[in-house]
Amino acid sequence: MKKLIVALAAVAAFSAHAEELTVAATPVPHAEILEFVKPALAKEGVDLKVKVFTDYIQPNVQVAEKRLDANFFQHQPYLDEFNKAKGTSLVAVTGVHLEPLGAYSSKIKKLDELPSGANVVIPNDATNGGRALLLLAKAGVITLKDPTNILSTVKDIAQNPKDLKIRELEAATIPRVLTQVDLALINTNYALEAKLDPSKDALVIEGSDSPYVNILVSRADNKDSAAMQKLAAALHSPEVKKFITEKYKGAVLPAF
Repeated sequence: MKKLIVALAAVAAFSAHAEELTVAATPVPHAEILEFVKPALAKEGVDLKVKVFTDYIQPNVQVAEKRLDANFFQHQPYLDEFNKAKGTSLVAVTGVHLEPLGAYSSKIKKLDELPSGANVVIPNDATNGGRALLLLAKAGVITLKDPTNILSTVKDIAQNPKDLKIRELEAATIPRVLTQVDLALINTNYALEAKLDPSKDALVIEGSDSPYVNILVSRADNKDSAAMQKLAAALHSPEVKKFITEKYKGAVLPAF
């Protein structure tokens, strides 16, 4: 009984002094990484609460509206485009990892087997759509008017020798149509959720030189708070690097 009272007192003391930090994240790997650092943050007086989302819009909207403290799901080019389009001023706290975007198919084993007139799907948001087109261009499937433009669209395709039928879909829905198309460009977080192994299943995938590092994002008014900085430090710990490396086996790469 005495031990129980002591334990309850400890919990009460933690609750009284802990600073709550609520962070939005997509399920894999972001929420998994955040869940991993929860115990370490608790020891530092931060009560981390992870709110899972499956889209790329609401996490930013809710941070901007101060309904959430931060989010963890996107890269800098996406954030820049979102801020520009929505008139928000969200900021990056720190970079954590890279999720290489890849091209997947349930119908072919190599890109050179892609038939004429093949149906191809890419993400419909500006940065990931451009990212997908850059990957196809680097693989020699198409050519772009400006191969360095990360915001390229299908209108910027200069040559399409196989007359590919390229459609844009919301990134989260693309794994669901994988069996219905010839080629699908899928973000690694959604590929992992769909039980795909990017290191084995992708026909072509971004290299470690990709600029699309996933970042922890907050507002300017809370970026430098003690709790946020503790979270940033935890996400850069040797333990997190080991967790990412061992759990995702190359499908997700530490960026620190």
